[in-house]
Amino acid sequence: MTATATPTAEPTEGARPTVPVGQRLVAAVLTIGGAIGFLAAFTLTVEKIALLKDPSYSPSCSINPILSCGSVMTTPQAEVFGFPNPLLGIAAFAVVTALGVVLWTGAALPRWMWWGLQAGTVFGVVFVHWLIFQSLYRIGALCPYCMAVWAVMIPVFWYTTVHTLTRGHLPVPAAVRRAAAAVAGYHGVVLTGWYLIIAVLILQRFWLYWTTLV
Repeated sequence: MTATATPTAEPTEGARPTVPVGQRLVAAVLTIGGAIGFLAAFTLTVEKIALLKDPSYSPSCSINPILSCGSVMTTPQAEVFGFPNPLLGIAAFAVVTALGVVLWTGAALPRWMWWGLQAGTVFGVVFVHWLIFQSLYRIGALCPYCMAVWAVMIPVFWYTTVHTLTRGHLPVPAAVRRAAAAVAGYHGVVLTGWYLIIAVLILQRFWLYWTTLV
């Protein structure tokens, strides 16, 4: 009797690749956060151009004396590198969104890309917190679209860092990787606490104004 070979199942053409759970999370954060950041930066750029054309123009995000994009746009802090900050955001968030989409496909990014993404998010989150300080304690006004950028930059940095540390994309000691894995179990708590601290700082800084609205 001749043995009959059992046919092996061929992968279905066009089948969706399996994306690891951890990668799905960071892909979602990068895609959604990058898209929101891009739209906010793009809108700020449009508003800045309108303001340059007409100095009397009132940006759509100038709502009251505190929530006032116009007050922020005309400060030196709005052009730290010699050009409007939103232009940097447009370029950076476009890259973040693109990488998020690539990760959604199940693709494995080379290590150098993770290093570049990590370096970029570190720069971004530090820059954002510098802008938060400037807005609260130097300019004395808040830009709603800028705050949207703040809101997405924090999780983009946080989840990128957690992923790169726990997945071995960064050459760190084993102890650091174990600590990162332990903290990763409370990723939502850390993020919530981060937002609450910023919210409290905003509330405290403009407390007198908020009380006039009650």
